[in-house]
Amino acid sequence: MSPHAGSTGPQSPATLAFVESPVQLLNVLEWAHAHALKAAALRSTGETSGPPGPELGAGRPGGTGRFGRSGRPGGSGRPGGPGGPGGPDRTGAARPGEAGTGLTLVVLSPTDPMTRGQLRRMAELARDEGYDVRWEEARGGTTAPFHTVGGLAPLLRRARRIVMGDPFSRYVQLLLTITRARDLVVVDDGTATMEFVSQLARGERLVRWHRRGGRPGARDLVFAPVSARARRRLTPGAGRRVEIFSSMPIDETPEGVDVSANDFAWTRARFGPPRITKGADLVGTSLVETGVVDPDRYLEAVKGLAGTYGATRYFAHRRESPEKLHRLAVETGLEIVRPDLPLELIARRGPIGRTILSFPSTVVHTLPLALAGTDVKVAVFDIDPAWLTENASPRAQGFLSGVTDTARDAHRLSAITAT
Repeated sequence: MSPHAGSTGPQSPATLAFVESPVQLLNVLEWAHAHALKAAALRSTGETSGPPGPELGAGRPGGTGRFGRSGRPGGSGRPGGPGGPGGPDRTGAARPGEAGTGLTLVVLSPTDPMTRGQLRRMAELARDEGYDVRWEEARGGTTAPFHTVGGLAPLLRRARRIVMGDPFSRYVQLLLTITRARDLVVVDDGTATMEFVSQLARGERLVRWHRRGGRPGARDLVFAPVSARARRRLTPGAGRRVEIFSSMPIDETPEGVDVSANDFAWTRARFGPPRITKGADLVGTSLVETGVVDPDRYLEAVKGLAGTYGATRYFAHRRESPEKLHRLAVETGLEIVRPDLPLELIARRGPIGRTILSFPSTVVHTLPLALAGTDVKVAVFDIDPAWLTENASPRAQGFLSGVTDTARDAHRLSAITAT
């Protein structure tokens, strides 16, 4: 695929969305769907709301609908039918890709093979919705960042709205220093959104929760001016509008920031309902890979969960290492599943277990929304403090406990102590 594959012409999009992970791309689709529904509702009542700007879309009505509402080839999303190109979705509103020109999704591709594979599948879904997708090999060598930033600069200067999935990303922070857009939208990047909102509200520097505490490193110091400028751009004021579109609990809303709820309406309209099996499925986490949890303790915890609740499948996180997954398969007997789409879509398509077991992570907030109306139960287990590594951030335990404490629609179960 060429770096700019999916670009439909020289016309500058009014809205640029930057994504670096499959979940971020999914949440941009959810935001665009919610935006289109809100705009349609306002038009029907003759009202207007929000900043002036173009409708969302990719310049071509609908798409091929290859996945349909079921998420499989040949699904019920056929052309002209409910949920298919040229027709309304289950809510009766026009599909967002039919609204006209406006939105281009820019994929700042990572190097991890699993993430790239899921991003390519999500890019297909975005094109099926009628959106333009621009794929950037943003990390394909030492000169790649210069080519990427240079190629995007003209679009950034003309864009009226910027949507981003990861405000902690140095790439995104650098791009924010170029754009003149006055309308900025942050969509969910999982639990990191909770930390971003808190840091923005308190005026703190933007740093990921699992980074070890202490003095900033040399790279942090060099990049500090860019990060500080990006934080100022993400603070409402001087004609700037900032929106956070999230499914996560937000208790500390920064002054002037608009918060809108992501209830996974697009996912539920396009996929499922799923076939539900009698057993349990277990959701993996990358806490070992990020240096937060000891690998041996994690293995024992997974083994205990599988034995206690009869789990047979383990849905791997895209960042989990092959070595760790092989060890899990050998020592627990679990079937390791490497999803080719975000778990919210995999679960909605089915088949999925009647009980989904998870450690504290984004999915304990998102899966109950994506699976609303089904009989699936999501259960979350606390991380025992004894599992944490000596390199874990001092904030790790409190943050992970907060993820569990605020999971409104997930069942909290007793922690399993690894031995």
